[in-house]
Amino acid sequence: MAGGVLRGGKPVRLRTVLAFALVLLALPAQAVTVLRDPDIEHALNRLAQPVLRAAGLSSALKVLVVQDPSLNAFVVDPNAIYIHSGLLQRTSSAAALQFIIAHEAAHIANGHLTRRRLNAQYASRVAGLGMALAVATAAGTGQPALAAAGLGVANSARRGFFAHSRAEESSADQSAIRYLSQSGRGARGAIDAMQIFAGQETLSESRRDPYAQSHPVSRDRLRSLTALSQSYGPDPRLDVDQDTYWYERAKGKISAFLQPPKWTRQRADESLAPDIEYMRLAVANHRLSDWRGAVQQLDRALAIRPDDAYYHELKGQILLEGRQFAAAEAAYRRASTLAPNDGLILASLGHAMVVQGGTARLQQALPVLERARAADYRNGGVMRDLGSAYAQLGQPGMAALSIAEYHALYGRLKDAGIQARRAEGLLSRGSPSWQRARDVVVASENAEKP
Repeated sequence: MAGGVLRGGKPVRLRTVLAFALVLLALPAQAVTVLRDPDIEHALNRLAQPVLRAAGLSSALKVLVVQDPSLNAFVVDPNAIYIHSGLLQRTSSAAALQFIIAHEAAHIANGHLTRRRLNAQYASRVAGLGMALAVATAAGTGQPALAAAGLGVANSARRGFFAHSRAEESSADQSAIRYLSQSGRGARGAIDAMQIFAGQETLSESRRDPYAQSHPVSRDRLRSLTALSQSYGPDPRLDVDQDTYWYERAKGKISAFLQPPKWTRQRADESLAPDIEYMRLAVANHRLSDWRGAVQQLDRALAIRPDDAYYHELKGQILLEGRQFAAAEAAYRRASTLAPNDGLILASLGHAMVVQGGTARLQQALPVLERARAADYRNGGVMRDLGSAYAQLGQPGMAALSIAEYHALYGRLKDAGIQARRAEGLLSRGSPSWQRARDVVVASENAEKP
């Protein structure tokens, strides 16, 4: 195995993961956060799947949310589409959000990332390989859900790396409309989405939203998009009810975690479905440190959707942060049974087992965490928990390797190299684990070269 990071059971070279950190250059803030929550990611990927199929892209491509109130969406590699929480909250329908997803998917499918890879080489030199991969740990890994991993970024690299030409925008618009039509979703969301940015071109560059800076939104483009969407005729909108449900659920959960609990309580009864209302109230109570009230509300949601893995996962998080460890493990275990391939849920189950400790439980936690690691290479909390479990079980070589990979994922290559060299001396030379450690050492040494 090369590089010590897995994605979908296949090895991914460490330099690929480090290059992925360039996603941060899209963000003008000095600290950024990628929100990791299995429920939100599941909902967004339900919305994305028909679009991705039409675009001929992998179903493994994720739609991830960046915690930022500004309006932006972007891609940096073929593995993910990033949408700012501010943009998601400003959309008014599933159709509008699906157009944004389709547009970003078109940048991938149409090969617009090729030019960016050349720019990325320059950007990495400007910003430095020490930048972190801003991935918050999954809900229930010992930090609050939607927690932040911060990073200062180099704005000089950001602008050049993410600028789109008008030709690329026109190409992406045309492809996006085609994907939506082919998927049975129709094109009406395109105009709704673009209206969000109306008037941006009249503002000075410093006052424009990032999306309007990197995706030129001209009057001519809006007119062309309107004509293009109308040429496809009335929207069939297949599965509109399911699309709307998952859209409202994602928005409801994001707002419940990002808005004050009082705001959520005042608006929860406006939710599309009763279970979404109860979920939002559960999060509000949880944020007020009322875990019992939170569980009570969530049980009402589970009475409506008893086999919903993501409500069981949220219950596990609430119980874990309420220090009800055994009950949290049971809730996470139920969630993992219902969604056995969700890396974030597996990570949370493994974490709940590690925090309880005990040799038998730690031995059972290892395969769970290794599965989580294979399913989602972005989650540094998994490697941290693996390091803790291996250390407590008297396997210092594997513990050092896990911590080395944890540091490497977050761009701390000097620390990663120290731990990887330690792992090299403890692991069997030539073994897969030893090779993983060796790859981290090489990456660390290369990062130190001018």
